[in-house]
Parts: sequence; C-alpha cells; structure tokens
Amino acid sequence: MDIELARTWVRGIGAAVERERERLGELDAAVGDGDHGTNMHRGFDAAVAAVAAMDPDSVGAVLTTTGTTLVSKVGGASGPLYGTALRAAGKKLDAERAEPAEVGAALTAALEEVRRLGGAQPGDKTMVDALAPAVDAFVRAADSGGRLGAAARAAADAAEEGMRATEPMQARKGRASYLGERSIGHVDPGAVSTALMMRALADAAAEC
Repeated sequence: MDIELARTWVRGIGAAVERERERLGELDAAVGDGDHGTNMHRGFDAAVAAVAAMDPDSVGAVLTTTGTTLVSKVGGASGPLYGTALRAAGKKLDAERAEPAEVGAALTAALEEVRRLGGAQPGDKTMVDALAPAVDAFVRAADSGGRLGAAARAAADAAEEGMRATEPMQARKGRASYLGERSIGHVDPGAVSTALMMRALADAAAEC
C-alpha cells in the first residue's frame, strides 16, 4: 500500500457510503435512531476533502487524518469507533509504502482499539462481527505470502459474511441492545458499513 492507494481507499469509502447512505439509515432505524447513514456520509465527505487537501508523507498520515476528521465530524458512537480505528491503523504505517503484513498489523491494531473502546466481542451484533473476521482473513492471506489485493479481497469477503451473520443475533451492545429479542432479524448497520469499508479496500487494491 502506498500513499496514493490509501487516498483511493478513502475516496472509495466515501463513494460507497454516499451510495448506501439511505440503506444504512434504514437499517439503523430498525435497531437505533436512524442516523448512521447520515453521520457516516457527513464524516467521510469531510474526510475525503481533508485527504484531498493534504500533502501526506506516509500512508499512515492519510489514515490518521481520516480518523481525526471522523472523530470531529461524526456524532454518536460511529465517529469515535471508526475514527479511533483508522488512527490506530495510521500509527502503524509511518512510511511511504507498506507491505501486506504491515497493513495486516495496522488492521489488527484498528480492531484492538475498536474492541477496547466499545467493549464488544464477536457475537454481540456490532461492527466487530464484520471487522474481526476481515482482519483475521487479511492477516492469514498476508502471512501466507498473498499480495495486497488478494488479502484485501479475502478480508472483504469475510467482512460481508460476518455482516450477514449478525441478522439472527440478539444485540448485546449499543442502542440496539435495548430492544432485546426485537433486535433479532435485523442486520447490524455498523457491520454493514464496516463491510463497505473493507470492500472499498479490495476495490482500491484490485491491481496490487
């Protein structure tokens, strides 16, 4: 991953969130307050602009700026969770180019921060249910010698599988947990947006 690919990834997330904004809002309305799509769109719209305006000296600078922008622009839990995750990843990538194993370590750091901040575990019906299998798949692919594109595709596929698996779960964290059994039958919106982010990475790295 180089600086331009990191920029492309952020732009890809922004485009995906814009495309799926209404769907994310509808999913959140079923289990929360319905603002996930709007919040994510506002945050990544600002992040794309911030990244376009900067002259980064490392891959990490792109991700750190993105994360900082999300924390400042996105309300609710989404801003701190996604922003902190990207900043944690950015701190691991203080170079102009990162190998797949280094990107895997950065994604691992992002997952650890999400779990630390939100206290969620796999099975709680949160973004962790998409992010944890995605990171595991990426790291396994990278450790076996896979190129960035192959590792990112494996991560995106795992994230989407994990996202779909949240539908029959009962939420144990966040606003959705207040619904108890009524949260069953709905896909977690945070898992959906996480899957969008991982698919955007796979698309950005398709030729790598």
